[in-house]
Amino acid sequence: MPALPERLSTRDGLQLQLQHWPADARRNVLIVHGLGEHIGRYAHVAAQLNAWGWQVAGHDQRGHGRSEGARGGLAADDDLLHDLAAVIDAVRAALPGPLVLLGHSMGGLVAARFVAGDAGASWVRAVDALVLSSPALDPGMSIPQKLLLASLGRLAPNLRLSNGLKPEWISRDRQVVRNYVADPLVHDRVTPRLARFIVDGGEVVAKRAGDWTLPTLLMYAGSDRCVAPAGSAGFAAAAPQAVVTAHEFRALYHEIFNEPTPPTWCSPRRGTTARRRSATR
Repeated sequence: MPALPERLSTRDGLQLQLQHWPADARRNVLIVHGLGEHIGRYAHVAAQLNAWGWQVAGHDQRGHGRSEGARGGLAADDDLLHDLAAVIDAVRAALPGPLVLLGHSMGGLVAARFVAGDAGASWVRAVDALVLSSPALDPGMSIPQKLLLASLGRLAPNLRLSNGLKPEWISRDRQVVRNYVADPLVHDRVTPRLARFIVDGGEVVAKRAGDWTLPTLLMYAGSDRCVAPAGSAGFAAAAPQAVVTAHEFRALYHEIFNEPTPPTWCSPRRGTTARRRSATR
């Protein structure tokens, strides 16, 4: 088996930075990070997965971290899906065994949109399971914001703007927030093209929820202000309950793995309130 490369070329010639946290295991998790951050922020998640017997890989998405590309930008609407397909191919070639996608925030939207698929699309790949952490299935945009996005998307799709998210929204842990603000690889840029991909991708996932077939664990924060929890709740309600297991952690902020009382994969730790969203309600 070839080793997982440290860099990977995209279809349009950018270099993506890859990360591998090895373990003595033949099952794998591929982490897809969120908007404005980078895969290095998931070292503690990878360490826990390693301890549970999983190899872990991840990449800085284009325009993020140490990967090339305009910060928060896309060259084409489906770039992140093609990039993820290339990373999956590299992981499959280097690391034998089942592959689970774990996506957070925008990365959760990318992973869910990838799993939702498109007939005949060249980026479609099979994975074995999906884990979503506070996915951006609904970015919480108002109607005026969506109208502005539509206008900017036509006039200036690559204009880099502030994403409008406040660092203190990510976690109740002040040290996590301080580290986030001080991190030189974190940025707050987003373009209308990327924002349009997030909005449209969430709508596609919502429409296909009823036909979902991939085993999926959905965990989301009930006190999230970075994305709308309603997007996750709606997906959970529409998806087959036998396939999608959903937990809402009502007290937690957006980055549920960086909260003072973070959840385990399926059940909350003591002091954290969780609700199971039923598809039959």
